[in-house]
Amino acid sequence: MRTPPPLEIGPLAPAVQDAVRALAARAEEVDGVAPLSEQPLLRLGADEPWLTHAVARSRSGEVVGYLQDDRSGEVASAELVVAPEHRRGGVGRLLLRTAERDARLPMFSGTPGQRGKDLRVWAHGDLPAARVLAAAAGYAVVRELLLLATPLPPAGGAAGDPASPTADHMAGALDRLPAGYEVRTVRPGDDDEAWVALNARAFAAHPEQGRLTVADLRQRQAEPWFDAAGFFLVTAPDGSPAGYVWTKVEPDQAAGARDGEIYAVGVDPDHQGRGLGGVLTAVGLAHLARVGCERGVLYVDGDNAPALATYARAGFARAAVDVQYGRS
Repeated sequence: MRTPPPLEIGPLAPAVQDAVRALAARAEEVDGVAPLSEQPLLRLGADEPWLTHAVARSRSGEVVGYLQDDRSGEVASAELVVAPEHRRGGVGRLLLRTAERDARLPMFSGTPGQRGKDLRVWAHGDLPAARVLAAAAGYAVVRELLLLATPLPPAGGAAGDPASPTADHMAGALDRLPAGYEVRTVRPGDDDEAWVALNARAFAAHPEQGRLTVADLRQRQAEPWFDAAGFFLVTAPDGSPAGYVWTKVEPDQAAGARDGEIYAVGVDPDHQGRGLGGVLTAVGLAHLARVGCERGVLYVDGDNAPALATYARAGFARAAVDVQYGRS
């Protein structure tokens, strides 16, 4: 039986952050799916009382495993990655046990009367190795996050050409707006607080999206993929924000295989039932086609029947799945 590797718990030095990114990239190359989602990668440098970083090293000091556990929500949410060449050697089980112990801690150290939280662990791509680890530890799937995809029409003309097919798609989407509603691009800086408030209302019941802060928004605005031209706000007849669609196109994608993501779509509860979700999705897809993406993708919870119906009408189909494990 192999001896579990040494484990380091605490904030990550910049060099260790780089090693974790390299580990995640190596695992993605082997597995075909990223092992860590966007939020953990953005938080590699964070030092918060409710956030735990754990790094497993080999005898030679190489980073061979990483765990991040977030205790700020109603449940503790963990993501982990193990180097492909070090799997089935106890690294994953060590990281999972660490997450289980960490979830029993209070959100903030010293908080009285708190006995910890249930643990949920993400497995991106629902890979066989993750299923084996989860089953051995007594975990079952408690949540599905679906990746949906749809082909996009070719741009067929210069950007901004009013005669291009994508211009027709954008015009068609805007024609579906209810009377008095208008669409414009978000103005970074000026709209930040209003967008965060709108997003919180639209995703009040969502365990991750609804908790985004102004700092989270600005962190994403600093990412290489951010493009304000692909971030749209719909306003009500009184000028107040009613909904939004945010698109994302990762740079340096291979020619002929460019994905554009509907990063988020949100509608204020007071304005739901007017078809704004479908209009915003169409606006986002028209923009993604206009900038040369061949496929539109988005993530949605597997039990969100209204959203799934909206996206099915827009031509989306299931392409992949991420799952979240927990104990009953």
